Amino acid sequence: MKAKSIKGKSPEEIKSEMEQSMADGFKPTLAIVFLSVSQDRKTICKILDAHGIAIFGATTSGEFIDEVTEKGTVVMLLLDMKKDHFQIYLEDFPEKNYRETASGIAKRAKAKFTKPAFLISGSHMETDAEQLLFGFEDVVGKEVNVYGGMASDDYTFTEQFVFTNGMESKQGIVALALDENKILIRGRATCGWNAVGTEKTVTKSEGNHVFTVDDVPVLDLTTKYGGLENVSPDNQGLLLEIAASLPLQLQREKGDPVMRPGLVVDWSDRSFYCSGSVPQGSKVRFSIPPDFDVMEKVIKGVEELKASEMPEADALIVFSCAGRILSFGPMMNMEIEGVKNVWCVPMAGMFSNAELGRATGGNLEMHNLTTCCIALKER
Repeated sequence: MKAKSIKGKSPEEIKSEMEQSMADGFKPTLAIVFLSVSQDRKTICKILDAHGIAIFGATTSGEFIDEVTEKGTVVMLLLDMKKDHFQIYLEDFPEKNYRETASGIAKRAKAKFTKPAFLISGSHMETDAEQLLFGFEDVVGKEVNVYGGMASDDYTFTEQFVFTNGMESKQGIVALALDENKILIRGRATCGWNAVGTEKTVTKSEGNHVFTVDDVPVLDLTTKYGGLENVSPDNQGLLLEIAASLPLQLQREKGDPVMRPGLVVDWSDRSFYCSGSVPQGSKVRFSIPPDFDVMEKVIKGVEELKASEMPEADALIVFSCAGRILSFGPMMNMEIEGVKNVWCVPMAGMFSNAELGRATGGNLEMHNLTTCCIALKER
């Protein structure tokens, strides 16, 4: 399978880059498209439609195809994957039936492929992404390979979109189903955020909606712990501060803790929605950003993935949390370059609202403030 990555600041630039990439006879059948919400999605899709290219798309808070991170642009990973080896699905979940929606996609994919694997992205800030993962597990089994990230929106926390040919959704899921007998997909999610303070108990929650921790409204506890100021609906930077600087860390009986930052505040009771489930009675701690050595940890994790599961790859897809670039700034370039150099193959990546993948030695889970690297290889 041949792959090429391109980027541009406008549909015109993307069209030109595509034509150049295909000048040598390269005929892509599939495009992984990451773009800013400010870009003209419909025109970009029409360009791909004209070439008969299937689209897996998501909006972002930044994009990259190499160590240089962009914002407000379009990046693409173009693949000449055989059309019999993949299928793209897009479904809405306005009723918040996340698990059922994912199960429905998994059933359709399983009817097409005996061993399906999935690359997914979802939209809407209240989405419980972990329930999407459970939906795939319900149908295919615990060992199913599902990786991806949640769409973002240039840090506006308003509307995010997933899209494919002729369709998009601001409250839905786009899924690329792969025939794993033909296409190998493997990934690794690495976090590294540090827990601080004592364990606290989630005293009231429903799914990913956390009401109280230690019987205190979770927003009030976060405000007190972080010394936040101007905690009101008028503070447009508040959500970003909570998500990127004071995330909850859900403790696990087995395996590494997972991040659960607040993403949407319900001002009526000062609760908030996280991007994954936080069970009532579970233990949480607050977190602070990691040191710069976590970038070395990410690169080492990808090197271990290559050594143990994926000695060769045709292409690489990266979902990195939007909160990480806020913490690391230009230093993120070092991590991205290090990851790319592991296989030295075409890559496309985005800064996302949540990351989906299997942590080192762990279960398939929804992560935050994490980097998830996914490698593809035609068998």
